[in-house]
Amino acid sequence: MENKESTRRGRPPKSTPKASVVAEAPPVKKAPSIKRSIPVQENQPAVYATVNGKGGIFCKLRTSGLSYFDNETKKVREIRYAPLEPSIYVDEQSSSPRVEQVFIQDKMLVVPVTKPNLIKFLDYHPDNRANGGSTFERVNKEVPKAKEVDNEFLVHDAISIIKKKTVSDLLPLAMALKINIDQDDLSVKRDLVRYARRFPQKFLDMTTNPLVEVRSTTSQAFDFNIVRDRGGAVVWYDTNKVIVTVPTGQDSKETLARFCMTDQGSAVLSDIERQLAEIA
Repeated sequence: MENKESTRRGRPPKSTPKASVVAEAPPVKKAPSIKRSIPVQENQPAVYATVNGKGGIFCKLRTSGLSYFDNETKKVREIRYAPLEPSIYVDEQSSSPRVEQVFIQDKMLVVPVTKPNLIKFLDYHPDNRANGGSTFERVNKEVPKAKEVDNEFLVHDAISIIKKKTVSDLLPLAMALKINIDQDDLSVKRDLVRYARRFPQKFLDMTTNPLVEVRSTTSQAFDFNIVRDRGGAVVWYDTNKVIVTVPTGQDSKETLARFCMTDQGSAVLSDIERQLAEIA
């Protein structure tokens, strides 16, 4: 008995199952940022160009008798370009400054940042378009770039609409743009793309204009003899009853379309849509 008891007491305890070890995900390596070397705008030369091609090969700017209103002193002060002087204001220059003539050659003048006096003189010059002049202007290179990018975005948005929509959805827009809808679907989309590339903003505006849809509906009403122009009025084709009078010199289709956009004309629009659906 003692041996049995000692054997029981001497049994090793049941082993506890080990917890499963979860492998840690390796740290995500962040891609190093790409280094860029963008020119500092303040270090770029100032560019001036004649307005509307004035001046021919050499355009000599006025350099004497020039004045500029100084916002700091609230006074009109005389200015002139003297490259060795610390200021363009005459009252801050020496008694005998060396004055230089300024020419715009081949309709363009590029002034480096090392000539701040010349830049300030041209910026303050009364013949500068920014100051009400009409001879030359400072060219802002950033504006054309911004306009080009914005226009490309507009073109992309416009063409995306053409790509996503069915031809049936695009037909009212095509009719409003006077695009021939009696051609195959691909030709209609091609003509819409061509228009969108030329006038992207106008195209996008028309896609959200409810009058476009109404114009196509009322135009078809004329084509399928639902309504007609009786001379001074649009009437129902079958009953000859007046729908809306057309002011002198106005287009009957446009008049009917705009009338159908009103509360009074909504019933007329519904009736036209019903009759067109029956024809289809």
